Amino acid sequence: MERVHVIAILTAQDGRRAKLLALFNANVPAVLAEDGCIEYGATIDSEGVGGFQTELGPDSFMVVEKWANLDALMSHAASPHMVAYQAASKDLTADRVIYVLSDTV
Repeated sequence: MERVHVIAILTAQDGRRAKLLALFNANVPAVLAEDGCIEYGATIDSEGVGGFQTELGPDSFMVVEKWANLDALMSHAASPHMVAYQAASKDLTADRVIYVLSDTV
């Protein structure tokens, strides 16, 4: 199977991004320890980039993930720590958009 990339844009309830990020970051070590996880982490807007940047905004962050294959991603989504994270973050989250992508070659 081919490598899988995930780009997720999470938007917190107004003014609650720091709480949502703290909850997310507390879960990162468990995710990085999963079989097939190559990369997993949150990113926010860089400052001072200039006019060509499209900003996520003060309540959003982007998660950049890389998985060895689709099976690893699907196991990740069903893992106990992700189920617990989803339940704990539900009331902090206003929106979530997830892109699952494959290499072009």
